[in-house]
Amino acid sequence: METEPCEEFDPAAKPTKPEVEEAITEPADDDTHTELPCGSAEEGQELHGEEQAEAESCAGESQSSDIRKPSDPEQCGDTACKEQRKLQKTNSWKTVRFQEPLMDDDVLEIDSSAESLFPEYVTEEWTSSTFEELFGADDWLDITEDRLLRKKLVKSGAPDALIPVWGQEVSVKMQCVLEDRTVVEKDTKLVFVIGEGDVNQALEECVMSMQKREITLLLADSQCAYGLLGREPDIPAWAPLLYQLQLLDFREKLDPLTLPVADRIRIGNQKRERGNFHFQREEYSMAARAYSMALDVLTTRSRGNPAAKPECIYGGNGGVKTEEEEVRDYRVKCLNNLATVQIKLEQYQEALSSSREVLTLEPNNVKSLFRVGKLLSDMGEYKEAMEVLKRALKLEPTTKAIHAELSKLVRRQSGGKDTQEWISKPAAMFGDNITPFLIPSKKKPSGISWKFILGALVVALGSLVTSLILTARN
Repeated sequence: METEPCEEFDPAAKPTKPEVEEAITEPADDDTHTELPCGSAEEGQELHGEEQAEAESCAGESQSSDIRKPSDPEQCGDTACKEQRKLQKTNSWKTVRFQEPLMDDDVLEIDSSAESLFPEYVTEEWTSSTFEELFGADDWLDITEDRLLRKKLVKSGAPDALIPVWGQEVSVKMQCVLEDRTVVEKDTKLVFVIGEGDVNQALEECVMSMQKREITLLLADSQCAYGLLGREPDIPAWAPLLYQLQLLDFREKLDPLTLPVADRIRIGNQKRERGNFHFQREEYSMAARAYSMALDVLTTRSRGNPAAKPECIYGGNGGVKTEEEEVRDYRVKCLNNLATVQIKLEQYQEALSSSREVLTLEPNNVKSLFRVGKLLSDMGEYKEAMEVLKRALKLEPTTKAIHAELSKLVRRQSGGKDTQEWISKPAAMFGDNITPFLIPSKKKPSGISWKFILGALVVALGSLVTSLILTARN
């Protein structure tokens, strides 16, 4: 987050990125509004610790194990070393998982053990070959022309079977290891929609080359996986990955508006978590796409029965909430996150629209009130910006960022002249009455004080009298 720019706002000019970001970046899903950050120390903290933890919590609790490396050659035979180098558990299993609604007879299982999901197909490539050897092997097929994705068929699929295409929903059995054979992903049934960004590029590209029931090894360069940033804490930067996967089934994507509202809430949250994941990596375009898809799903409207009354569901604290309230709360989170991302992408009109939509759902959302006021001020809509910021100030009179923005707005309205200054006083002195906050102070007129002039005259006169007395004596 940049510090406040020195130059004054030109009403004829478009808002610049530093001005808009300066006081708008804040925790996207935080429900507290004690202070909207506006200093450089908060750069990149739009999604704070609570949201980051939420975005990583779907795969289960972390598990650890002692990972032993093969001993020296003199102490370990080739066979024993290979056995020791087989699959090991990672120290963390926190990752974002995405599951479309399962049928009643489906059981979701995410296994964190180091045992292979394909014990009858444990090959040398899977257990001991170096990735450099596999990238140069002749019996591997190139999925992409740049040879960043390569596969080796382990078991053929059904004869003359079709392959999935873009936009279809697929389910796969999958496990993934680093080059030292540390297991970083493992799932007996991972369900995702091709093209919606629920998984990395390597998995999406590979399943579109597989037949049903086919088992294959997939070698993915880091550019098709997690790239420069890796995936904390288990996948390092620039780490290639080796997958073993089987295409279990595929079908056309289900229309979310035909599903129960509870399923839509779950799917929408999964999309929102994926958006948080991309936001933390500063992949803002992908984050905006994920939030938009979440908003498309998060609705109580139904194609089958649009007039159906919402049912009651149980909240996290044991209270009862209607589905309408649950959906509204998650839509507010998604819209606030989307507005923050749109500002990062310099899409200011879109950010203003998203923030105003928040206010239709939650009129007293201080975060959105502040964002709308800031955007309107930067766009030259001073009158409306003042009204919105006053509403935010009345809700949270102690928030420093609102005072700072109002002070800047007063200077802009006065044409950039420092003739007025916004007064920031303790709210406890006035209670709910914010009138003292809204009175601009007048600076004392510049110039020489009359007291200073009078004192100078007295000194001069005294010096003259003293000079005359001394002259007379001489």
